[in-house]
Amino acid sequence: MDFWGKRVTVLGLGIEGVDLVRFAARRGAYVTVSDAKKADQLAERIEQVADLPVRLSLGGNNPADLLNADIILVSQGVPLNLPGLAEARQRGIPISSMLQLFLDFCPAPVVGVTGSSGKTTTTALVAEMFRSEEVPPFLGGNIGVGLLDHLQELRAYTWAVLEISHTQLQLLNRSPHVASVLNMTPNHLDRFSWDEYRALKSNILRFQGASDYAVLNYDDPETRRLASATPAQALWFTLSDDLPGDGVFVRNGWAHWRFNGYEQRLFALDSLQLRGQHNLANAVAAAAVASACGISPAAIAQAIASFTGVPHRLEFVATIDGVDYYDDSIATTPERTLAALHSFQQPLLLLLGGRDKHLPLAELAREACQRCRAVVTFGEAGPKLEAALTAEANRLPIEKRPRMQRQPTLAEAVEKTRGLAQAGDAVLLSPACTSFDAYNNFEERGQHFRQLVLAMLKEAEPSLP
Repeated sequence: MDFWGKRVTVLGLGIEGVDLVRFAARRGAYVTVSDAKKADQLAERIEQVADLPVRLSLGGNNPADLLNADIILVSQGVPLNLPGLAEARQRGIPISSMLQLFLDFCPAPVVGVTGSSGKTTTTALVAEMFRSEEVPPFLGGNIGVGLLDHLQELRAYTWAVLEISHTQLQLLNRSPHVASVLNMTPNHLDRFSWDEYRALKSNILRFQGASDYAVLNYDDPETRRLASATPAQALWFTLSDDLPGDGVFVRNGWAHWRFNGYEQRLFALDSLQLRGQHNLANAVAAAAVASACGISPAAIAQAIASFTGVPHRLEFVATIDGVDYYDDSIATTPERTLAALHSFQQPLLLLLGGRDKHLPLAELAREACQRCRAVVTFGEAGPKLEAALTAEANRLPIEKRPRMQRQPTLAEAVEKTRGLAQAGDAVLLSPACTSFDAYNNFEERGQHFRQLVLAMLKEAEPSLP
């Protein structure tokens, strides 16, 4: 795609939008930024492109900005049904995205990891396995890292390891050389139907060829069926020893790699430092992806033993008066919160809340009532979560029901748990909702939680003489 002298409209000035603006402007395009947010809401992003000749069209999406463009570049998360976008497509105006342009221009082989949960941990662990092999990867994608600014760092002998979200898969016409779908469960139903969401996830495999690899979760029925959706060679991962083909499986407490009839032991499951069965699944998935890329068993085992996790994913924050505090702000769905609950044996005080995604809550409410000593809800979804929890609690004997509280904000919820917690408990922020009622993203929410906890820690520490 030639940008020189072209009129390019970039839709959305988030992390991807900034990356797209820089990419197009530095290639001689006349760039217009269209964003529904106002300038004061985008001050930080505007500052990042202030050195470039860019026209800002803010506070709404003007269809004329699309219909007068030679090329339209869409940031992930921007609805594709915006006024003017369908007509632009009918007129034949090229529409692309950060990920599509990266795949078009990238000289290196690409690993792409998607799924309803576990993407960031698995992708980061794959990158760690490359580092252990002394093959430095580029790690980017849906982890807060723009892709196009880093193209100049890549060569044919390096690897790009990408976390890919469902919205980044909307505009693709290429697939990664090694593409993995970790799992598929109902998610983002506030914007997509279940069938639409499943179709988006499968896009990561759609354009693969016979020389590519599709790494799929054999334990997940939705993911297993995707083997028929790609001509690539299917490689599986499973937490059992029942594997019908090639991939990574578990036997007698060890992960094993099988390929073309040859089997090799990779790592002991108890060498993984991360909590929870879901993280064991992430580890065997990462091992399968890395093995497909030619990473040695020794490097895989070394990475597994040294990897301590990614921020805001069951991350230990501090112990205060005998109470452990954990940040799992990444948990924006009930399923992820369920996985977190299953990772603890000690008594739990659970923090739930944020913005509702219209996902089923019954199973989460049932498990929370059975596993938690107290549940504190907060944010927009607080009343809905409280209603679901109350319905399940009423099924239990009074003496077995958890304490329940609802607070307007996360700060007030944390303060409430401090009064409820006892030595030996764990306080777990695992919200089951998005952060967008009060924060720009889950990272900001998690960082706020850490600040609140560390402030309590400082307050609890005895003053030095």
